[in-house]
Amino acid sequence: MKTVNRKARFNYQILETFQAGVVLTGPEVKSVKQGQISLNDSYVKIDENNEAWLVNAHIHPYKFAPNVSYDPTRRRKLLLHKKELLSVQKKIEGRNLTLVPTSCYTNRGKIKIEIGIAKGKKTWQKKEQIRRRDLDREAERDLKGDVKI
Repeated sequence: MKTVNRKARFNYQILETFQAGVVLTGPEVKSVKQGQISLNDSYVKIDENNEAWLVNAHIHPYKFAPNVSYDPTRRRKLLLHKKELLSVQKKIEGRNLTLVPTSCYTNRGKIKIEIGIAKGKKTWQKKEQIRRRDLDREAERDLKGDVKI
């Protein structure tokens, strides 16, 4: 199971990535392992206590658990080593950089979140990327057409 945040790669230029554990409840773990997590519109925030938090990630409620007063978009604590956290904090402070989750996966039964130091793309960069992708797709189609003849 691997969930990828495709919007992050489109809206941001990912400069560097890190792997972090995430604190979840039991039903949330089962739901994530079934692939019922959405990282769209989520981000990572470092608070004043030097703790990293995953904000606005949506984990669908597990259907076999009692979901009384369950908040699917609650803040979840990320587990990083102190040195990693200070390094990331030092890299993003003072620059127009942000932390975004790029993917969620399991590693030896543990849920991991890949977070990336990202720089926001301008609108013209996004349009250029779409145009370049369409041109590549057209060229590939033309090449396939030439091979069949």
